[in-house]
Amino acid sequence: MSWRVTLRCTRAEAEALPESADLFVHAEEPPVIVADEPDPHEPDDWRIHAYFAEQPTTQELVLLRRLAANGEPEVEHLEDTTDWVTMSQQGLGPIRAGRFFVHTPMHYADRPADTVNFEIDAGLAFGTGQHDTTAGCLAALDRLQVAGKLFHNVADIGTGTGLLAFAAMALWPRAKSIATDIDDIAVKVTEENAAINGVKLGHGPGELLLAVADGMDHPLIAARAPYDLLIANILAGPLIELAPDFARSVTPGAMLVLAGLLDTQADAVIKSYVAEGMTLVERGSGEWCVLVLEAAS
Repeated sequence: MSWRVTLRCTRAEAEALPESADLFVHAEEPPVIVADEPDPHEPDDWRIHAYFAEQPTTQELVLLRRLAANGEPEVEHLEDTTDWVTMSQQGLGPIRAGRFFVHTPMHYADRPADTVNFEIDAGLAFGTGQHDTTAGCLAALDRLQVAGKLFHNVADIGTGTGLLAFAAMALWPRAKSIATDIDDIAVKVTEENAAINGVKLGHGPGELLLAVADGMDHPLIAARAPYDLLIANILAGPLIELAPDFARSVTPGAMLVLAGLLDTQADAVIKSYVAEGMTLVERGSGEWCVLVLEAAS
């Protein structure tokens, strides 16, 4: 890949990226499209990168411009023959959080023998384990299991790649689980990742149910409630807005693992859940907080 096109975008626009082949339906070799968050202090300021083997045409730039309402494509000629997508994937080294080891396909051979291993490709959905929020959630789930918590009905709201749902299922293998996302591409990616990682889809114990849903607004979510473990790695604003819905959807004594918020946003999020009768168990540390809360018994 010797040409790169970059557009500024919002996180919502990045999460809504279509499959490259669906966007460039007539291209013999469609570009590879990825997104990243260049500054963790600006959680809604993202970039879309499209890597082309040849100089992109005007029509291809027009197609890319549709991906971001306020983004103007910046075209770069990458002087050497480096496969920049492969290089960027190699830069996403494996992470270890609690008992979990999360890696891209390029690091399959690095899987330790004593960890719970997940292969998550860095692609169109979010939650590869690289971001502090995802790794923090993995560690928080691990601590809940070590503390002896037992869950039977799990919901992962805003699942991204499915990673956190997969982790919960590994820790509580007899639980029923549902993973949802507002983005149908993320749900498709979760289905693909489930196949890669041997996660069984279905309605029963030890199986994962998938749905495209905006928050808690879906018949399947309502039918499966109440949940004794609810995970939501989204953003501070939606977490605050969803506090009443989450509170109505969990059992007495349920645990909630919430992330996607900066430390400066934590107090406002905590306040909204305390107002619903919940107790803060863990606040986490660092710039990106992972909150663990317990519903009133």
